[in-house]
Amino acid sequence: MQWARHVAEVAERHPDLAAELDDHGVPERWSRPPGFPSLVLLILEQQVSLASAAAAYARVRARAGAMTPAALLSTTPEQLREDGVSRQKDRYLRALAVAVDSGDLDLAGLQALPDDMVIERLTALPGIGPWTAQAYLLACLDRPDVWPVGDRALQVAVAERLGLAHVPNGRELEELGEQWRPHRSTAARLLWHGYLSRRGRRETNVDLAP
Repeated sequence: MQWARHVAEVAERHPDLAAELDDHGVPERWSRPPGFPSLVLLILEQQVSLASAAAAYARVRARAGAMTPAALLSTTPEQLREDGVSRQKDRYLRALAVAVDSGDLDLAGLQALPDDMVIERLTALPGIGPWTAQAYLLACLDRPDVWPVGDRALQVAVAERLGLAHVPNGRELEELGEQWRPHRSTAARLLWHGYLSRRGRRETNVDLAP
């Protein structure tokens, strides 16, 4: 399998990643289709558990009948509140839907842009910060060297694997991640996998068909 071979090759160069691989095996290739549904889910995942976000996403999609900008905009804020979407996230989702529907945000066009420009386009919208943009780069656009330093699970995972005395902040994590460049996306996947495995958890699967 190409992914397993790639993971093994990266781990071979980095003892800490090799230890993660030995302890927990090859992680699933965390990926999501590029497009509007994945961005909706990423917004819902901000600062809540993955399971809670997945449940809210399923309720919103069931209510709207599809996960497209037009379908989401056909719902009311009151309806989405019933589905578990906060007022703040409702505002973020509607801003995203309007931007995609109007063409102000060309999601398909992001594929051809370098990482920094993708981040610039996405973070121009309310509610999409660096974490969400980097997660989209990694999971949806399959960029090889993304390192989301604001991700708490990744911060904890690095501290656990490297045996650090404290959980690194974003700046410290940026420095620690340099050792895994230009394969930081693979490093992040391995470290997340270890983090979840040590807690008896798995990545939440969500049907992201529009």
